[in-house]
Amino acid sequence: MADGPQSAEEPGKAPGDTPDAPETEAQRRRRRAQFLRELHEAKALRDRVQPRRVKAARMRQAMRMRTFRW
Repeated sequence: MADGPQSAEEPGKAPGDTPDAPETEAQRRRRRAQFLRELHEAKALRDRVQPRRVKAARMRQAMRMRTFRW
């Protein structure tokens, strides 16, 4: 999440693209990868600022794993 102009990083905003042009598979994958990176970064930030919630979630997950039957 860098501040400043992001036209070079956003494939949908490239010069010469028309709004109605279908995006290519590579553009879609690049946009999805960027979204997933930002999502992971946001979750990591939330985990750092709310350690009690993270600990409770870990405990719940551990309990689910202990009680899971194959």
